Amino acid sequence: MKVKRFFAKSMAEALKQVSEQMGPDAVILSNRRVDGGVEIVTALDYDENMARQSLGEQASEATNGARLAEMQAERHRRLEDELSRSRTRIRDVRESRAARGQSYTEASFVDLQEAASDEYKEPSSQSASTPNYSDELARMRAEISSLRDLMSGQRVEPEKPGVNAVQQRLAERLQEFGLSQSLAVSLSRRHKGGKLEDGWKQSLKMLVTGLRTPHQEWLDEGGVYALVGPTGSGKTTTIGKLAARYVLKHGADSIALVTTDRYRVAAHEQLFVFGRILNVPVRVVDESNTLDDILDELSDRHLVLIDTAGLTSSDKGYQEQLAELARSHHKVRTHLVVSATSQPRIMKSVWHCYKMASLAGCVMTKIDEALTLGESLGFVMETGLPVAYYTDGQKIPGDLHHAEAVPLVRLAIERLKISQQQMAAEQVPDTERPRETA
Repeated sequence: MKVKRFFAKSMAEALKQVSEQMGPDAVILSNRRVDGGVEIVTALDYDENMARQSLGEQASEATNGARLAEMQAERHRRLEDELSRSRTRIRDVRESRAARGQSYTEASFVDLQEAASDEYKEPSSQSASTPNYSDELARMRAEISSLRDLMSGQRVEPEKPGVNAVQQRLAERLQEFGLSQSLAVSLSRRHKGGKLEDGWKQSLKMLVTGLRTPHQEWLDEGGVYALVGPTGSGKTTTIGKLAARYVLKHGADSIALVTTDRYRVAAHEQLFVFGRILNVPVRVVDESNTLDDILDELSDRHLVLIDTAGLTSSDKGYQEQLAELARSHHKVRTHLVVSATSQPRIMKSVWHCYKMASLAGCVMTKIDEALTLGESLGFVMETGLPVAYYTDGQKIPGDLHHAEAVPLVRLAIERLKISQQQMAAEQVPDTERPRETA
């Protein structure tokens, strides 16, 4: 895993540096404002299990993937700062020695550690007032070598054993629920003792606590919201549902729709259909109209919904579209649209792909088509993304729901029971199934 820190005056410049130096597969571990601009910490070949191992016992504090990434980024900053301080101390020693007329070659510096063990075996042969430069340089060289090993992930502390039978069974049950192995193990280990059912209830409560949902709906709060995600995730249909609900509640005079999808032929047709039906204006971002120009014109609207192109990191306009949202001087709250039918690895891949857009939350779609919901709940818990809405059908706007943690977990439990019943029915031999009588 390669971790690197970038500094720039603006988010757009920082993202450009990441793209040029790390490539499209880079994962954003953290981003924050610093003096003079922004700082982004990125990683290549990022693996959560490896990150947890490298953090050791500290990883237990990370209740989700987002927190784990922040801790990994903070660890990298600390190690990098310590490495910089060690280099500064070595430079100071070099300059001090040069000022005293004691020069040395680069080769002798490489061998300082060995030289120190021979040259300074007899303390009596050295003057008490003479600084032990070689010994100090050797010590700092070993210190830098240790820091480099830590930063490159070569020294990994193994996880401590000690999982009892109840915790093991609880972890297996949570994985049947749909959670990832790492999250299931993390939750099960918090159950220190007692019955399996007690641990199950405790884990579900922790799931409810870990799922973040906003108290206020977009329709009432207002603002500018952009939906991003892959093609087919349901972005445009979700915007149609949101717009329809808003028009029914507040009317069509204070809402507008915007699309940034200028990369596909006839990409705007569905959104324009929604606009005509609801009598809501639809604006298109193109070469003549930038996103900020359009948002300036729509500043009097209470709610603006932005539809985006479903691009991946390999598509030509991917970086351009995300940078356009990131550098806007308007407060654009970007939300990731995730299909509940996607595999967990695909969900995580989509999150990595769009993470640099400074995601404010997510919308879960196609809940009705998913066999189980534990995968989706585990995903949002690990990433720390607040769930704003979820959809469970094609009805507009009926199948759009404001997300709440308790109902979502209950719905996931019901889906698990139905799935288990179906599996049990499939395992019953034909000879044992009741036959219809004439």
